Amino acid sequence: FRMREFEQMEMQFFIQPGTQKEWYEIWKEKRMKWHLSLGLGQDNYRFHDHEKLAHYADAAADIEFRFPFGFKELEGIHSRTDFDLSSHEKFSGKKLQYFDHEVNRNYVPYVLETSIGLDRMFLAVFSNSLKEEELENNTTRTVLKLPAVLAPVKAAILPLLKKDGLPEVAQSIVDDLKWDFNVTYDEKDAVGRRYRRQDANGTPFCITVDHQTLEDQTVTIRHRDSMEQERVAISDLNGIIHAAVDMKTWLKKME
Repeated sequence: FRMREFEQMEMQFFIQPGTQKEWYEIWKEKRMKWHLSLGLGQDNYRFHDHEKLAHYADAAADIEFRFPFGFKELEGIHSRTDFDLSSHEKFSGKKLQYFDHEVNRNYVPYVLETSIGLDRMFLAVFSNSLKEEELENNTTRTVLKLPAVLAPVKAAILPLLKKDGLPEVAQSIVDDLKWDFNVTYDEKDAVGRRYRRQDANGTPFCITVDHQTLEDQTVTIRHRDSMEQERVAISDLNGIIHAAVDMKTWLKKME
């Protein structure tokens, strides 16, 4: 969990002195909303407010996540006052003041910083997503319930049989979807085994081509998390997948 080298993603947001407490609360809310949008469970997150602050800070909190070994820090949010830019001014001899036309004066901006560990984020998502589920028929399945927007493969296209023209139709669906999504084709083993294989890979959708497809141009789409299946038109597949995995759609939900 604690590594000598790690990837850190940081943002420094520059603000007018005296507004830092307001912006601190705004960014706490925004960052928590971002984490919750991944669907890993609200009970798995909490804020930890710092009682002991660094000498330059006037507020600090961590967003903690419930890892398999307990709640640990995932992201830090800090109100750093003007320490960063004032220190740079002092040692560089260069002014870093900003003229704010709204208040008609110069000032050294205060900094509100958020900092998140990429490796810890990966661990949080992966450790929460990997499940062993008991099914109604007394069997189990291994399923990787990755947020659909993060799943590396968005859909698997499966011909029910390797004959009767079904593989050709399935391949034509692959050829259509591959321009917008990372999809895969799988015709090996019984369809139930293929479902389990894609569950373990974290693929959000399985699309099965059968003999009815040849008659009415519909397929069965199976949802990974619920295992529910529905009959949809081939022409609707792009829109269904797009609504679930598109980054823009996901981000808009946080507005």
